[in-house]
Amino acid sequence: MANRYWVVSLPVQKSASTLWNSLQDQISKHSFDTPLYRFNIPNLRVGTLDSLLALSDDLFKLNTFIEGVSQKIRRQIEELERVSGLESNALTVDGVPIDSYLTRFVWDEAKYPTMSPLREIVDGIHILVAKIEDDLKVRVAEYNNVRGQLNAINRKQSGSLAVRDLSNIVKPEDIITSEHLVTLLAVIPKYSQKDWLSSYETLTTYVVPRSSKKLYEDNEYALYTVTLFGRVADNFRTSARERGFQIRDFEYSPEAQESRKQELEKLVQDQDSLRSSLLQWCYTSYGEVFNSWMHFCALRIFAESILRYGLPPSFLACVLSPSTKGEKKVRSILEELCDSTNSTYWKTEDEGGAMAGLGGDADTYPYVSFTINIA
Repeated sequence: MANRYWVVSLPVQKSASTLWNSLQDQISKHSFDTPLYRFNIPNLRVGTLDSLLALSDDLFKLNTFIEGVSQKIRRQIEELERVSGLESNALTVDGVPIDSYLTRFVWDEAKYPTMSPLREIVDGIHILVAKIEDDLKVRVAEYNNVRGQLNAINRKQSGSLAVRDLSNIVKPEDIITSEHLVTLLAVIPKYSQKDWLSSYETLTTYVVPRSSKKLYEDNEYALYTVTLFGRVADNFRTSARERGFQIRDFEYSPEAQESRKQELEKLVQDQDSLRSSLLQWCYTSYGEVFNSWMHFCALRIFAESILRYGLPPSFLACVLSPSTKGEKKVRSILEELCDSTNSTYWKTEDEGGAMAGLGGDADTYPYVSFTINIA
């Protein structure tokens, strides 16, 4: 599947079939590896010249917006597939691969009646895509919120002893709690353990001798218990902090531990559920946005062709996907098939063209042309 396509219209001098045959012949002779397709556009309602000119000012900006939304959804799909360990699915519009939908485009009369004013169709597409973008923001925020909570819990469980949850490390028998005695948990820098063992009994009075026991050690810290009289616990904390030892607040509670476990399990289930539903929504919404985008492109090629070639509508619309090295040759073929007078008139501003930049494209040619990036 190609990632980039040109949508082009050429002015018809004799008949569309003659021009199409000439284009096919030239492409096959000089750029045979360039896929070429007819882009079938219905007879839309032209309206007034003023309405077309006003519409033209908005077409480029709106195309950028729609393309941006499609790419946001695509990137979200790729991220969700990656974290889910899923193989990438082909993106579709109503079950049709997007490249096939583009190259075999058929206007949906039921969804976009051809007798509707062009502005009405454009506004309808804009509203639809904007709503999908808003829905995407809400759904992604909901998913990221749960994922953020889960990541925070995982960091607490897998971080250093200075910050991690200690409930999986400390066992009931490690804690002594009585009317007079308490057990504190000290986080000691890994290379200060000798200092701790030689000094903890003297940090304050009423520390139980030889009561400190190492429970766990990671790359940075070691976790020790120490038992002392409860009334000197605050003094011990202060003295320990002055020596660079951190006393962690901890209260062993089987109920709280079970509650945290259940909370974690629920968050995992919520994350999986939200990820799955978001991915399915993205698949469907990408198809809706792409469908709207192709109808917008058809309308855009129609409106710009009228402004460029005049009335009555007489142009050939097609889709091409030239290779990078073949672009210059294909541009040359397209220009040769344009009327010479028209070609001179539509040169770029630097070359003296009278109306360069119609529709906002950075590059102008003696025919209507814009690019669709689908990846």
